[in-house]
Amino acid sequence: MSATDLVRLPKNERAPLASVLRRIGFACALVLFVALVVRLGRDGYIDVTDGSIGMLDSLYYASVTVTTTGYGDITAVSDGARLATILLITPARILFLILVVSTTVEVLTEQSRELIAQRKWRKRVNNHIVICGFGETGMAAAKDLVARGVDASDIVVVDSTVASIEEATRRGYVGVVGDASRTDTLEQALISKASAIVVAPNRDDTAVLITLTAREMNPTAHIVAGGREQENLHLLRQGGANEVIDSTAAVGRMLGLGTHSPGAGQVLEDLLDAGTGLELVEIEPVERNGSLATPAGSTLIAIIRDGERVPQNDVGADNLRSGDRIVVLRETSTIARP
Repeated sequence: MSATDLVRLPKNERAPLASVLRRIGFACALVLFVALVVRLGRDGYIDVTDGSIGMLDSLYYASVTVTTTGYGDITAVSDGARLATILLITPARILFLILVVSTTVEVLTEQSRELIAQRKWRKRVNNHIVICGFGETGMAAAKDLVARGVDASDIVVVDSTVASIEEATRRGYVGVVGDASRTDTLEQALISKASAIVVAPNRDDTAVLITLTAREMNPTAHIVAGGREQENLHLLRQGGANEVIDSTAAVGRMLGLGTHSPGAGQVLEDLLDAGTGLELVEIEPVERNGSLATPAGSTLIAIIRDGERVPQNDVGADNLRSGDRIVVLRETSTIARP
């Protein structure tokens, strides 16, 4: 399989099969039209084999005529038959050839267009996000990224299932069909240019292998990996993941919180649902009156300094320094996204 076969770019919804079937139907209608012309004017034609022109003979004549095969065993001998050939059958033959040629050209043009589009994409893509695995977890991650302001065209999905990639391209993402643990597949996703990588397969051993391969191919990307078993989480960290999410434990905590503190559970669910209500985001401090501060309408939750969280006792606007990142709580509807 070539690189062109692996990469699937999002495109407008069209029905190429329906278009081809319509053309085939039209071509068959032309053949039938010619056959009817011959059948109705059978007295003006002669069959060198047995002399008579039946419906089967008419269909045979129509098929060899529109395809320009023309064996010559059935010929027009009367003036009326020859006139019908000139005025009706010849235009039908030309139209039939146009249908065949146009369909072939369209297929070749579509392939060329796809190849050109892929080349343009490879030239412009940079600092994109690669999602390895497009099951429920990967799909939810992509949806959340888009809700947080990431352009869908900047998300590349890698999955071994063709149906998953078709779903990804339908949503506007770029898709790569293949095993995300293989270097050649990740090369098609241009992982060396990616700014972030989400590892979300259905198996922990696969997640570890993908993380190792991705980290080797891109030492600087921010890798977020999801794990299902507690005993495997440290392997993901050792493999190079910057953030490791215990998906099983996270769901369990949500269930426990929802049982014990339903209100708090609703707030947390609201925070996790990007684009509505409250949201928790990491941004840069803003400068106000000559000093660093949190944006208006947001509440400071944490300070990230040199990749580490500052102790909670030191969290305050007066403790902000140049280069810090801050985690704030804000209302989605009232504050613009970064």
